[in-house]
This record gives sequence, C-alpha cells and structure tokens, in this order.
Amino acid sequence: MIVGLGETVYDIIFKDNQPVKAVPGGSAFNAMISLGRSNADCMMVTEVGDDHIGDMIVQFLKDNKVKTDFVYQHPNTKSHISLAFLNELNDAQYLFYKDHKALHLPDRIPEIKKNDIVLFGSYFAINPVIRDYVRHFLTTAKENGAILYYDINFRASHKDEIPELIANIEGNMQLATVLRGSAEDFNILYGTTTGEEAYERVKSLCSIFVYTDAANPIQVFTPQDKWSFPVPQIKTVSTIGAGDNFNAGFCYALHNEWKDRTSPFSFKECSPTLISHLIASGQKFSTEVCQSIDNHIAKY
Repeated sequence: MIVGLGETVYDIIFKDNQPVKAVPGGSAFNAMISLGRSNADCMMVTEVGDDHIGDMIVQFLKDNKVKTDFVYQHPNTKSHISLAFLNELNDAQYLFYKDHKALHLPDRIPEIKKNDIVLFGSYFAINPVIRDYVRHFLTTAKENGAILYYDINFRASHKDEIPELIANIEGNMQLATVLRGSAEDFNILYGTTTGEEAYERVKSLCSIFVYTDAANPIQVFTPQDKWSFPVPQIKTVSTIGAGDNFNAGFCYALHNEWKDRTSPFSFKECSPTLISHLIASGQKFSTEVCQSIDNHIAKY
C-alpha cells in the first residue's frame, strides 16, 4: 500500500485573473489521486472540513480509488481554500485561506506494513499543532519496515517560522528513507545554491537525496554515487502538481519494484538502472500533468 499523509485544500485556478478550474488539491493529495488512477493500492490520511467542499473532497478520493478510512471531518470545521494564479510561464503564485492552528487529528493511525510506502511533506508534516500525531505515525511506520518518502516542499511564506520548525524538518529527514527537496526549499532553509551544498547539509540525516531545480537536471545523491537526469523540454499548460506527481511516479515505480521483496529498501540497492527507472517514472507523471490544467494524471 502507498499512504499519503498531508493536507487537503480546494484549489481555484486563475489565468489572466479569471477562474478556469476548481479541483481538490494538496501535495500528498495530488499524488494519491494520480496513484489511485494508476490502480495502485493507496490511502489518504488527512483532515477536511465538515462542509459541502469537504464532502466533495471525500467523494473525489473515492471516485479515484483512494481509501478514505482515515480522512477526518470534524464537526463545525471549514475546508481549506487555495487560489492559484498562473503567470505568463504558467507557473503558479498562491494565496492560502486556512487555519493551521485549528488542525486536529485523533490518535488512530492506519496499519503500516513492511515495504509499504508513506509519502509525506509540506507544512502539514511539520505543523507544531499536530507534530505528536505525525511523529507517532512516521516512527511507527519506520519501525514496521515501511519506506518513507519525504518531500520538504517548504514555502517562503513560512520563512519567519524556520527557527521554530527546523527541528521538525530535520526530524522528518532523519526518519525518511528517501528525501526530496527543491533548490528553492534549500535556499530558503539553508541558503544553499547547488545540489552538492544541499546534500552536505542532509547526508548525515538521510542518505538518499533527490534534488530538483525547475527545468534544470534532477540530481540524485547516495553515499556511493551521484546521478544527473535532464528534464524534458515541454510546453506547459500549468506547473501546479508537477512536483507532487513526480513524487507519485517515483513512489509508483518504487512500490512496484519492492512490494514483493523481503529485504528493506536502502541506498545499497540504488543501482544506476533502478535510479533511472524511478526518475523516469516520476518524470512521466510530472510531464503529463504539466501539459494539462489538472493537478493529476488522466484516468487510465
């Protein structure tokens, strides 16, 4: 099983200051929808409002074959809203309407088994209000032999909170099996400008590191090697969900590769052939999403 742990929002997408699309979203959420559409066995762990939008989000997950047993709707709560404004390059600038301090998750967590994959990240994974739940979830998953994929996805709007949040971020890195971060993430957090500088900061915490930098080559670092993969040059319609779907494609290929194995996944298994396969799958998912206005790949 692949489990997504993260926030859920309702995205309203604007082009030329006019709304052109409205769809449920969120980093792990977008990945789970694409995985469900790929017929992967997947589940979303999140919180949504006890309102009409929350009902729509839950139904959207079910319609896309994503289990909703751990999607919580608390009484008298409102769903989160995101406004995404596409510029001339079809990159998005965001405005968020949500209350991070109002989040509440019960103690119950799903049963995570050996070589299941947990995909997590963004502010949800470091929010002090639900940190105890997230830490318990991730620690239990790791103890049970799951593969933990952490996408930092740290936004500049939280830069002033770094002193408060950095321990949670680095705690997640330490639990992660695979760490993904963007050039922007690491520039905001540590002031780094290259993948090599970023890996120096994290290699003692997580040994498998995927570094993305917009249209520049993707770099993968392990203790024994480094690889670089060019990014396909395409005409984009929207970059919303590009990174989320890279995560989905990477985890999809990793899950198919490891689900029937008895050995745990580690950097020692990171051969050039395997890494190329995982990156190619991530790029396939991401490329498809960038060529549509949707946050997810098409249904198959």
